[in-house]
Amino acid sequence: MPIATVNPATGETLKTFDALTPEEVGRRIAASAAAFRRHRTTDFAERARLLGRAADLLDEDRDDIARTMTLEMGKPLAAARAEAAKCAKAMRWYAEHAEALLADEHPAPAAVEDSGAAAVRVRYRPLGPVLAVMPWNFPLWQVVRFAAPALMAGNTGLLKHASNVPQTALYLEDLFLRAGYPEGCFQTLLIGSGAVEAVLRDPRVAAATLTGSEPAGRAVASVAGDEVKKTVLELGGSDPYIVMPSADLDRAVRTAVTARVQNNGQSCIAAKRFIAHRDVYETFTERFTALMDGLAVGDPLDEATDVGPLATAQGRADVEELVDDAVRLGALARCGGGRPALPGPLAHGWFYEPTVLTDVTPEMRIHHEEAFGPVATVYPVASLDEAVGLANDTPFGLSSNVWTRDEDEQRRFARDLEAGGVFFNGMTASHPAFPFGGVKRSGYGRELSGHGIREFCNVTTVWHAK
Repeated sequence: MPIATVNPATGETLKTFDALTPEEVGRRIAASAAAFRRHRTTDFAERARLLGRAADLLDEDRDDIARTMTLEMGKPLAAARAEAAKCAKAMRWYAEHAEALLADEHPAPAAVEDSGAAAVRVRYRPLGPVLAVMPWNFPLWQVVRFAAPALMAGNTGLLKHASNVPQTALYLEDLFLRAGYPEGCFQTLLIGSGAVEAVLRDPRVAAATLTGSEPAGRAVASVAGDEVKKTVLELGGSDPYIVMPSADLDRAVRTAVTARVQNNGQSCIAAKRFIAHRDVYETFTERFTALMDGLAVGDPLDEATDVGPLATAQGRADVEELVDDAVRLGALARCGGGRPALPGPLAHGWFYEPTVLTDVTPEMRIHHEEAFGPVATVYPVASLDEAVGLANDTPFGLSSNVWTRDEDEQRRFARDLEAGGVFFNGMTASHPAFPFGGVKRSGYGRELSGHGIREFCNVTTVWHAK
C-alpha cells in the first residue's frame, strides 16, 4: 500500500508521501534511544505536565484533526471528534494516575524476614524505545492508548502507522513536540510494512505493540520472539451480542445497531454475531433489521450521515466476499447485501450497505471470519448453554455483550464466555481505567489501566541485606 491520503468517500488521492530511507529510519531510532536516556530520569510531575499539555493542545485541535481523520479513513465526523476528545481524556487520566500505578511495592514483612533481607521493594522501570505498529480504524485512539502510558512510564515511542493515515500519524508527532517533549521522545516512521522487521530487530528498540490483523500480529510476534523482545498484541474480534428473554428488548435493539455500525462497522470490538434466545429472536431480528435498513449511508463529512465508506477498496471487497459466500450457501439477507447507489463523486467511494444476515451455518466463511464492515449475522438459540457454545465457536476472544437481567445467567456468562471482556446490558467500550485485550487469536497482553502501563516496564526486585 502506498503511503497516501486517499479519500474513501470518493476514491480521490489527496496527498502522497515518500517513505523514509533506511538511513533516515536509523537516525530516528538513534534519536529515540538518546531521548530515552534522558526521559527515563524525569520525575512523574514533569511527565504529567507534558502529557497534560498535549491533551490541552489536542482539545484545541479537535475539529481540524477530526476532519483529517474523516478524509483519511472515512469515519463520520461526529465520531472523529468524539475520538479526539476520548484521547485527551485518556492522556489526562494517565497524567493523574501513572505515579500511583507505578509506585514501589513492598512485599509482606514475613516474606522479607524469611528471605534474610533488611528490606525488599519491587520497582517498575521503563524498558526503552517501544515500536508501535498501529491500524487505521481509530487512528488517534489506537496510538494514544499506547503512547500515554508508555511516555508516563518513561519510555519513548516509535510509531509505524497504517499507510493510509499518514497525516494523522504526522500530526501525532507534531502534537507531542508542541507539548514540549524533547526531540526523539515520540516519532512517526513513514515506512511500509516491509520495513518493520528491520526496526524491530534493531537492538536499540526494546519492545513492540501491535493492533491489527492476525497475520500482522503473527509476523511481528515471530520477529520479536526471535529477538526475545516483549510484545503486546490486540488483533481481530468477532464479538458475540447475546440477547436473553429477560433483556430490555427496546434498549438491546437500539444498542445493537450502534454496536454493529460504530466506525462504519470497522472496529475490533464491534458486536458482529447477534445471538438471540428463541423467545425473543423474531422480535429482535425484525426490529434490528428495520433500524439497520433505515441508517443513512453517505458522505462522512455530512453531520446527518450514520454510516460512511469503508476505509479501503480491499476492505469493501473482503466484506463483499463474505456476504456473497454466505448468500450463495443459503443465508438470507434481511436488508442490504450490496453497494448503495450514491450520487456524484460518492459513487466512486467504498460504501457498503448495512446488512443483516440470518440462516447462517458453520460452512459459511462469515461464521468463523471477522466481518470488518456494517454486516451483522443473527442466530437463534434455545438455551443459555447453546448461547455460550455458539458465542465461543470462534477463533477470536476479544470482548462480548450480554443482555439479561437474570443474575444467575450473568454469573454463568461471566464465568464461561471466552473473551477479554463481558459487558452486561450495554455495548463494549474501552476506558483508560479498565484493562483491554483478548484471548485466543485476538492476541495477548493488556492495554489501558495499570495492567497496560506495566506491560512495558522492567519489574525489578530491589533486595537489601541485613
